[in-house]
Amino acid sequence: MIKLIALDMDGTLLNSNHQITEEVKKAIRKAKETGIKVVLCTGRPLIGVRPYLKELDLLDDDDYVITFNGALIQKSKSEEVIEHQTLTFDDYVDLVGLSEKLGLHIHMEDEQYMYTPNKNIGRYTVHESSLTMMPLRYRSIDEMDHNIEISKVMFIDEPDLLAKRMTDIPESYYQRFEIVLSTPYFLEFLNPEASKGNALKHLANLLHIHQDEVMAVGDNLNDLSMIQYAGMGIAMGNAAQPTKDAAQHVTKTNDEHGVAYAINTWALNE
Repeated sequence: MIKLIALDMDGTLLNSNHQITEEVKKAIRKAKETGIKVVLCTGRPLIGVRPYLKELDLLDDDDYVITFNGALIQKSKSEEVIEHQTLTFDDYVDLVGLSEKLGLHIHMEDEQYMYTPNKNIGRYTVHESSLTMMPLRYRSIDEMDHNIEISKVMFIDEPDLLAKRMTDIPESYYQRFEIVLSTPYFLEFLNPEASKGNALKHLANLLHIHQDEVMAVGDNLNDLSMIQYAGMGIAMGNAAQPTKDAAQHVTKTNDEHGVAYAINTWALNE
């Protein structure tokens, strides 16, 4: 019996127009009415999730949200922090140096703002700021607060360039950070304990929900950890092949109400 459903947003909950279809809203409402906890689990910051939490009525006192690809778990309504896995300022300085060496654009995010040291701001940084509704600030390293709580750092660039430069990242960085390719133009660096899977496990334990009672639905490589953790891992029809390979089931695409099909078929058994 499914008691907790974790839903990725972009490419999963949202269709190609970045909208939640009525079919998906209806399935989520039905799941909530039967007592199933529904949690959005996304790479976005909270500011980029709030409108969808409101739209889905996921702002009760006992509702939760997972953001920054698992780095932050909060209560949706009060925004009380349950767990926040952060990076240090020294981590950021090191990654800025690596990005310069590789010739890639970079930005980082705390809970409120997106910062970039790039005078020639990358177009995918602008895209991310617009998509998540997160204010963008240009700041040199010397202008930054060294005590800032960094949720994640991102290398962002043209997909072909990013894919080529990824092979030049020293292995030591993969040991120091959780590194995930969330889209072909976003390579994300997180605290090594931060992942959607770890965050979902932490939340399930907090709610006394067994792993076998958890469903996770996603489409991209940053969703792999939560699909692998969940007792019921579901990949979208439009998912990356490794995500499909890791899932127990493949639902329809995000433009075919795939989340609704997954909830109705494998959570509500309709």
